[in-house]
Amino acid sequence: MNIEFDPRKDEKNTEKHGVSLADAARLEWDWVWAMEDFRNDYGERRMIGYGPIGDRVYCVVYTERKGIRRIISLRKANRREVRLYADKI
Repeated sequence: MNIEFDPRKDEKNTEKHGVSLADAARLEWDWVWAMEDFRNDYGERRMIGYGPIGDRVYCVVYTERKGIRRIISLRKANRREVRLYADKI
């Protein structure tokens, strides 16, 4: 599946998390465990997923539009999220 992202959002994500949204293309999407984000009304179906890039688990927030994953955020998963991912996979 193809990904896309807003270049301005990518710049902010890189500053905040030290990870480019472009790195989401390297996620092993077949191993991503995701759930819908119901915390706010975003006006679209937003997903929070956890999956590996190499030997590290990452947290990715995205939405799907016409077969394209639009990446909203990408960062290294924290310890709690890594345990959650390990329990789900």
